[in-house]
Amino acid sequence: MSALEPDDPGSVGGYRLISRLGAGGMGRVFLGRSPGGRLVAVKVVHAELVRRPEFRDRFRREVEAARKVSGAFTAPVVDADPDAPLPWLVTSYIAGPSLEQAVVERGPFEAGAVLALAAGLAEALVSIHAANLVHRDLKPSNVLLAEDGPRVIDFGIVRSVEADSITGTGLVAGSPGFMSPEQVNGDTITPASDVFCLGAVLAFAATGANPFGEGPTPALLYRVVHNTPDISTVTDPALHALIGDCLAKDPARRPTPREILARVGAPGDESTTALRPPGPLPRQVGPPGAPTDVLPRDTGPGALPRQAT
Repeated sequence: MSALEPDDPGSVGGYRLISRLGAGGMGRVFLGRSPGGRLVAVKVVHAELVRRPEFRDRFRREVEAARKVSGAFTAPVVDADPDAPLPWLVTSYIAGPSLEQAVVERGPFEAGAVLALAAGLAEALVSIHAANLVHRDLKPSNVLLAEDGPRVIDFGIVRSVEADSITGTGLVAGSPGFMSPEQVNGDTITPASDVFCLGAVLAFAATGANPFGEGPTPALLYRVVHNTPDISTVTDPALHALIGDCLAKDPARRPTPREILARVGAPGDESTTALRPPGPLPRQVGPPGAPTDVLPRDTGPGALPRQAT
């Protein structure tokens, strides 16, 4: 979070802007206050995206779809204006570190906490998929650990950004290491694709590392498609089996989010407590994470509210 810069607006659509939360491939994101005093995250789309012929219509459709997502473990859209000179949207303010930040600063989670995380994220995917959306970019920086449980952010609008962010160089839009094989191959994306990403997120939470390793993007993408993920350090049998099933190369072999909930149990108060990493973490709205589009590092929290991509 930082002070507003000279070229930042003072208000957007009646929302007074307080500070800058971050910026990324989709636009700038600000902490704002509604006319009624509610803290919100305000995203203003980059002008270069607006100039692309189909972006505005696609953005409008995805905003309307994302408004239908109302699950307890998501961050809902509050307001939006796709027809503004620079389209904007407003989402709930989520105070809490990202999963990425928590693991980097405090280390991997215990097995019980990862299973609790799986329950919350699976319930979020149930809500997202019920709105006929596929997230496509579930990753540790798109999971915020709020006081009352995890929140999945960036749902819905990711589809608009991804469709516009394939470059002429043949690079794949998304986050290497947290993409499904079908995303890498350019095949049909389905809700099962989000389950694969969930498996990679859970592996990161349990081990502190990407299950497909590190390295150049082409190498990571190759491993996602062809290699067995490394979850050898996940010693809890139930958690190991769950992550392995989510990371199946064949989408038909992956469990559905509802099947995951049946295996790990519905999230509850004890799950929320388990998710809190030991020791204090700075409170923030959104993580420093990779952007949804083609692959330089993001400079701050990210979209629907990670609060910035």
